[in-house]
Amino acid sequence: MNTLDAMLLFIPATAAFLIGIAVTPFLNHFLYKYRMWKPKAGKVALDGTPAETFNRLHETRDIGTPRLGGIVVWGSVLLTAGLLSALSALFPDAMSNVAFISRNQTWVPLAALVLGALVGLVDDLLEVQGKAGLSLKIRLAIVGAIAFLSASWFYYKLDVSSVSFPFMATPIELGLVFIPFFMLVALFVYAGGVIDGIDGLAGGIFSTIFAAYAGIAFFQNQMDIAALAAAISGGLLAFLWFNIPPARFYLSETGTMGLTLALVVIAFLTDTLGDGKGVAVLPVIALLLVATVTSNVIQIFGKKIFGKKVFRIAPLHHHFEALGWPPYKVTMRYWIVGVLAAIIGMTLALL
Repeated sequence: MNTLDAMLLFIPATAAFLIGIAVTPFLNHFLYKYRMWKPKAGKVALDGTPAETFNRLHETRDIGTPRLGGIVVWGSVLLTAGLLSALSALFPDAMSNVAFISRNQTWVPLAALVLGALVGLVDDLLEVQGKAGLSLKIRLAIVGAIAFLSASWFYYKLDVSSVSFPFMATPIELGLVFIPFFMLVALFVYAGGVIDGIDGLAGGIFSTIFAAYAGIAFFQNQMDIAALAAAISGGLLAFLWFNIPPARFYLSETGTMGLTLALVVIAFLTDTLGDGKGVAVLPVIALLLVATVTSNVIQIFGKKIFGKKVFRIAPLHHHFEALGWPPYKVTMRYWIVGVLAAIIGMTLALL
């Protein structure tokens, strides 16, 4: 690795950040002009009952703050990818290494990002029109279908059917079970997308996660994956610039679905293909997504089995709000934990 290699990470990250900052005022104007927010505040809990505590805490937040902020992230990533590819074609001698779109490394995560983002966009547009949006079952089915296609690409095209673990000399062979395993990981990580619930929270957490995977791919010499992850992190930082309290818009489904699907694909690409442990360290690097999903599962289990809630609100970050923590305190403490988890996960991945 040398200085030039390191620049290949900073260029897409910086470009995506600057492009995101540049396009956001135009998107922001559009979102507010056409009132792209939920016409009615509140939500329903996972068991179908009104989320009374959540609605009390958030009754003034949903109205007047647009959704669709995820466009900043995936839009800046796609513009960056296109710009760097064009520069590489126009100036092959000077810019030949900056393009990061490649069939063997970034086609699949980019496709997952775009497909997830477009499905999420449909859901968001339905919600801002006062409609129910895509049901959870439909969204899970779509995520499962995209994961199935991605897993099939790994299994049949890339000949990947194993997962590596730290401190183990050889990967664990899964055979055809690799495909349903991939799908289960994708569904679990997607469920963690509900962390997008407090100003600045999701942007900070996801940017740290993708920065960690950019570092892992970089040290594994998977430069195109590293550049893509860095670009996504840069786009998220541009989003976060406008999402810190008070948020100008929310990441919403068009952001979280695309990001979680791309994250899973990148984690598998940095596993046996890169002689790494990208999947095994995913629960560590994405610890707060895991905590989010786990708290939901515990809450449902407690209500179904014992007839009472374990947390005041699930997921966990809203529980802390209900305890009286100011939203900004929850966000910043989550950021701290997220950075520590990313550092530990990167260290384990490179052992």
